[in-house]
Amino acid sequence: MRRNHARPHTDSLFFRPGWNYVQGNIVNLPVGNTETAARKLQALTGGALFRIATHPYPEDYTRCTEVARQELRDNARPPVTGTVADMAAFGTILLGYPNWWGTMPMAVHTFLEQYNFAGKRIAPFCTHEGSGMGRSARDIARLCPGAEVLPGLAIYGYAVADADESLRGWLKNARIL
Repeated sequence: MRRNHARPHTDSLFFRPGWNYVQGNIVNLPVGNTETAARKLQALTGGALFRIATHPYPEDYTRCTEVARQELRDNARPPVTGTVADMAAFGTILLGYPNWWGTMPMAVHTFLEQYNFAGKRIAPFCTHEGSGMGRSARDIARLCPGAEVLPGLAIYGYAVADADESLRGWLKNARIL
């Protein structure tokens, strides 16, 4: 990971390309909305990207949402693969994920519980198709005691391709840019 000592940060994200819900339709996205937003943020900040990888979810969108709902009901902690080699080196984490059932995917919970975020700044952003941030910021604060959870940014998935100004404004308001 690249370190920027003036504004050390990393972009950690959970994303799912493939069949997704977009403006009332199920469409096949070669690059998921959350990844698209994260790559735009990386270009603006020069941060490092870390993909929160987990077991593959079903390709079928409806089946994927059923699995995600069951994980939420079970308060599951799906295993994640890989770790951030030197999390202590990063002061600000841009945390990206899709909003699944009113919060972030349970794999993001697993990821957050692996590290001590005390004294760090977490800037959450999510993609959604109408549910906004849901309760994800509260969940992050609960899972990361001692971290400063910055105001989040919710981006409509269908609008992520044109979200450059929103992303830049969010980074400026959070004093990341």
